[in-house]
Amino acid sequence: MSLWILFQRWAVRNLTQLNGRNLLVTLLSYSAISWILLRIAGEHDLTRSFTDFIYYLFVTASTVGYGDMSPTTTIGKWVASLFVIPGGLGLFALCVGRVASVFIYYWKSGLLGKRSLKVNNHILVLGWNEQRTLHLIKMLQHEEKGNRPIVLCVRPEIENPLPGEVEFVRVTSFTDNEGMQRAGIEDASCILIDNPEDDITLSAALFCASKNPNAHLLAYFNDEALSKLLKQHCPNAECIPSVAVEMLAKAAVDPGSSELHHELLSTTQGMTQYSVTYPENAAKTTIEALFATFKHQYEATLIAIDSGDGVELNPSLQREVLPGSKLFYISDERVDDFQW
Repeated sequence: MSLWILFQRWAVRNLTQLNGRNLLVTLLSYSAISWILLRIAGEHDLTRSFTDFIYYLFVTASTVGYGDMSPTTTIGKWVASLFVIPGGLGLFALCVGRVASVFIYYWKSGLLGKRSLKVNNHILVLGWNEQRTLHLIKMLQHEEKGNRPIVLCVRPEIENPLPGEVEFVRVTSFTDNEGMQRAGIEDASCILIDNPEDDITLSAALFCASKNPNAHLLAYFNDEALSKLLKQHCPNAECIPSVAVEMLAKAAVDPGSSELHHELLSTTQGMTQYSVTYPENAAKTTIEALFATFKHQYEATLIAIDSGDGVELNPSLQREVLPGSKLFYISDERVDDFQW
């Protein structure tokens, strides 16, 4: 059996796949054969310097053709015409295509949520409810204003609904360790779970609490019984129940209440409810003193306080405010520079 047949079989077996290794072997082989042929043809100006030779190959293969370097001998011109130029053009196209395919794959994998993210101190949103989720993300973006990145993690086979605005990860399950690692679950500062199915929300919340017990965990439930079950296992979790029925009942008795509730919850327009922590190093004070300060200096209205025993709405003006208490207020925008 001739060596040529053996070489053909080896080439078919090893070079039919256009991977990085085969492309590199082909490129090195092309460069070496081109140098040998040009050297034999007497093109010493092209082959004397390694830099000049590589420059000549690149200029020729890319069809730029500056004309500052070219073969001068008859044999050298034939070598360039029959091997250097055709081979260079083919390899240049292959290399450009390979680089382009790598970038397209990287971009496509991010769009499909297959890429591992390098984020920390981010808000991780688990679940997909179409327009509801998009509205949620828009409100978070308005609230955060670029402070914390937002990562959307979903199970359905969809593409990133907000490319360039949020990071995106798709997983098979919210309890899949590998998939949730790609979403940076352990480095998230806030984990927000909102699914159509309460049982998936519960399992996802328990998994997230075990992986990142320090994150602020929020879970939305349609069934309030499941929120109580989650609180038994994760006391620090904040469960958000469905209040649609309550809003309907309140609006029936006090017309316009639903519009008021929407106004208080909307972060994009009108007065909105915010919270702030009374500093640990501040002196004790009263609701009356803070109420006046909020109103006169910040056009804000103090409505509730939480000193660790639950939220107390519309507290007495004589109510003492201890350092570390959480204060809830209504304002047009969040106040970031309270002067205590």
